Amino acid sequence: MPVKTGHREAGSAGGGLLRRHRDFRQLWYGETAGKFGVSVTGVLLPLAAVSVLHAGTFAVSLLNAATWLPWLVIGLPAGVWVDRLRRRTVMLVCDAVSCALFLSVPIAAWCGVLGIGQLLLVALLVGSAAVFFQTAYTAYLPTLLSAPDQAEGNAKLHGSAAAAQIAGVGSGGLIAQAAGAVDGMLTNAATFLISFLCVGRIRHREPPAAASRPGRRAPLLGDVREGVRLVAHDPYLRSLTLFGAASNLALGGCQALLVVFLVRDIGLSSGAVGALVGLGGAGGVLGALLVRRGAARLGTARALLLFELGVPALAPLMALTRDGAGLAFFVVGYGAAALGVVAGNIIKAGFIQGYCPSGVLGRVTACSAFLNYGTLPLGALLAGGLGTLVGVRATMWLLTAGMPLAALILVWSPIRSRRDLPAREAELS
Repeated sequence: MPVKTGHREAGSAGGGLLRRHRDFRQLWYGETAGKFGVSVTGVLLPLAAVSVLHAGTFAVSLLNAATWLPWLVIGLPAGVWVDRLRRRTVMLVCDAVSCALFLSVPIAAWCGVLGIGQLLLVALLVGSAAVFFQTAYTAYLPTLLSAPDQAEGNAKLHGSAAAAQIAGVGSGGLIAQAAGAVDGMLTNAATFLISFLCVGRIRHREPPAAASRPGRRAPLLGDVREGVRLVAHDPYLRSLTLFGAASNLALGGCQALLVVFLVRDIGLSSGAVGALVGLGGAGGVLGALLVRRGAARLGTARALLLFELGVPALAPLMALTRDGAGLAFFVVGYGAAALGVVAGNIIKAGFIQGYCPSGVLGRVTACSAFLNYGTLPLGALLAGGLGTLVGVRATMWLLTAGMPLAALILVWSPIRSRRDLPAREAELS
């Protein structure tokens, strides 16, 4: 385990985590700014494709798929590289690259050369940076916080991410109306610059990565195999990973069609799309507020089943959306899905950080994310194909029903018979 630095206070003395822990506060600011930018991107990129470049349904789904495709291509080796490098440095590089990429979009438009190809390339490269940032950030947090603080830290990070998503989606529609979908991407560049500055202000320094793994460094492929072995052989990690892959297949498809569904099928404006998705996304904030109390009362394993199976059963209401009062179906369905995703992610993140030793956390995280996030582009491509063949609304029915059905994997796992998820697996080393 990396050495805990002396400036960190343990336990809960001295008030809340944000008040007493300067470095976590900087990470929280930076992560929130970055999540806001990602949420704005989720609105502006497809709006630019639909309203500026007049792209078709399948092209828009390709754009969404490109954002997540890097998890399939580099997701596994990224975990090994993160375990070998200083994670804070990895996050700084990713923020700088993302900022530059988003700046390139309005510059290309001003020069009259912007096309769907550049949007696809930006989505692909920003997605690649996200692979490294997410893997590094997940593995970095346990070195920054003491064990008693990690549950609160995860809840605050995921809760602020959900709030940033609401603000980002709502702002994305307004930014598109005020400045245009293309010029609005200057906002994205600014958020990643803020994230870069905040992460750069963190004083905590990890010990050299090699210190935790003495001796000759294993080949890259060997470390990748080790991460796969750890996840495949452990019943809890395996079940959570398979569930995440199945759930995100449906979720990725649904996200890929949201803008097309609301703009072309329902007839909403850019601003109305942002406001509606932002309103439904409030379920994510509610999930972050409820998850710690729910886990304490029910147990982490039972709460996970509630948030991943019970609550998302309302997600298919999204497919009933109509103009006028029928928009309430979207808000309830999307809100239930957001609540389940955020609350479930908080429980899973806390479990993995406490269950896996720090020396293998990057590899385990990347292996799980390889399958979890790797199905998102597949879901987007599936949604684009089905939306073209059978229609967008029919496809939304299929995808939203798939979200709660994926949680049956958890029901058929050892999680079903437990009140709480286990705290530590000694064999994962």
